[in-house]
Amino acid sequence: MRERIERTWTQLSPVERRLAELVLEHAEDLAGYTGAELADASGTSKASVSRFFRRLGFDSFAQARADARGLRARGVPLGGLPPDAGDAVDLHLAHDARNLAAAAQALDRDALEAAARLLAGARRVVVAGWRNSYPVALHLREQLLQARADVALVPQPGQTVAEEVASLGERDAFVLVAFRRRPPAVAAVLGHVSGLGVPSVVLADPTARPATAAARHRFEVPVDGPGAFDSYAAATAVVAVLAEAVLARCGARGRARRGAVARAHEALSELEVR
Repeated sequence: MRERIERTWTQLSPVERRLAELVLEHAEDLAGYTGAELADASGTSKASVSRFFRRLGFDSFAQARADARGLRARGVPLGGLPPDAGDAVDLHLAHDARNLAAAAQALDRDALEAAARLLAGARRVVVAGWRNSYPVALHLREQLLQARADVALVPQPGQTVAEEVASLGERDAFVLVAFRRRPPAVAAVLGHVSGLGVPSVVLADPTARPATAAARHRFEVPVDGPGAFDSYAAATAVVAVLAEAVLARCGARGRARRGAVARAHEALSELEVR
């Protein structure tokens, strides 16, 4: 929106410039306005609002508003909590509670069991995540390491992924964390790994369906937040459920692994003791 206004600024009338200044001021929450509200706030008319957005290259204000909504739906951090929205903490906690309930309802228990068996029994597990997905992938990898060895995280800083996946085969497992605003590499890596015969697990939001169709197991988690930013509370909860299921499937081997890790922590004095 800002780029469109800057390109046409010299062609705008005084009335349109007044509208442009208002739109720039409220660009982040434009999707929440109606044409009448913009007209009232700028002291213009609905007809002026319509002409202004046509000047910017939209068919109508409705198209401009839909464009703004589409950006937010793809995870672009637009908007934010309005000043009169109420207590921000309560709003976030209530929204996360709804996301957690939705994730729990959507979680296929049979698929969870199958994915846990896969990750517990695989020779090697590679977990991949880019951008906002990386911290979730890191957390999953750290939890899986409590239950079993040979769990890698990609990409590491300065690393490409090819070296980590080139030697994977049918006895291994690939976990892709792919929440929205994903790079194109997500689909390419999953496609390559699937072509090698590697069974895969995907943890993502619903927008990832086209990019992750090749996955054997897919768990969809809502990440939308009440304001400008996405929330990963439900994603973290699903990670905990999946890791717990893997630990249970590892049985005595998992208990032995946890004991070995605990002894190593103690020997290295890596964790505080109270």
